[in-house]
Amino acid sequence: MEIKDFYQQPVSKDRFRSYLEVLIGETGDDMALPIAGFNPMAKDHILEKIEELERLDAEGIMADAISQVNAQMDIAAEEIQVVLNIADDQKGAWTNFYTTDFASKFKLHAFVSRNFCVPHFWTSEQYTKKQIEERTKAYLFRTIYRLEKAKVKTLKEHLEQEIFVTKNMEVEFSDVDEAEYKELDLFYQSHQSSDDYNVIFNFFYGDEASASLGFKQYGVDEVKGYEYAKYKSRHH
Repeated sequence: MEIKDFYQQPVSKDRFRSYLEVLIGETGDDMALPIAGFNPMAKDHILEKIEELERLDAEGIMADAISQVNAQMDIAAEEIQVVLNIADDQKGAWTNFYTTDFASKFKLHAFVSRNFCVPHFWTSEQYTKKQIEERTKAYLFRTIYRLEKAKVKTLKEHLEQEIFVTKNMEVEFSDVDEAEYKELDLFYQSHQSSDDYNVIFNFFYGDEASASLGFKQYGVDEVKGYEYAKYKSRHH
């Protein structure tokens, strides 16, 4: 059964059972296919987003992106299964964009250990071919990085992962004011050895995101961790 099939069923226990059949498959109690980013009880708008991706030929775009990454990295080891997930940040009661995005990029051990790569898209987005290609590549580079470094714990280790991703992407850099990064650099230098989730989350998503979740804030405002990773990959 494809993802689209169970979303065509009415919201019911039968749909949820269908979702579990895809998730668990014949493993009994393991993960046969990583679809936990999908909300099994999502409303009709999720079907619209699936059809939007179909019209763009997302599968074909992703296949091309995978081929490009394979050639670029000259990978001869693991076979990685890439499984797109659409997280419902509009009407999904249990899906918070910030925490789900963080988990999809950093809490990867369960996926990588099973040779899965799980690019996340959002129901709030308007998809483009370029976006699909770039996001597929970015998540693949994260997976490749984590095949070598099974876990990231400290802020420094989280940042090093994202620097690796940015260095391997064809990122368009705009001119930046060095002073904009000075404050965040001081924050990073002070906290790089920390494994505190609040510190790491705040570094990458900033005070506004932290405040919305009741997390501690550290003064991260305009420039955030992902932009800092791009800056570091360019200048170091």
